[in-house]
Amino acid sequence: MGSTSDKIKGLANEAAGNVKQAAGKAIGNTEMQVKGAMQERKGEAQQAVGKAKDAIKKVVDKA
Repeated sequence: MGSTSDKIKGLANEAAGNVKQAAGKAIGNTEMQVKGAMQERKGEAQQAVGKAKDAIKKVVDKA
């Protein structure tokens, strides 16, 4: 998977996680809030992977 798709999927997961957290809070569903927080963290991690791939590619391209 390319760095761009990692970053896009990460943003999507982060956004979906935020929505789940808000919905869980609105209806008083703690489990949904936790799942939303986990999905948000997954998205953050995916974005970090994409950024790391970009950084590695820049180093390799300079070599």
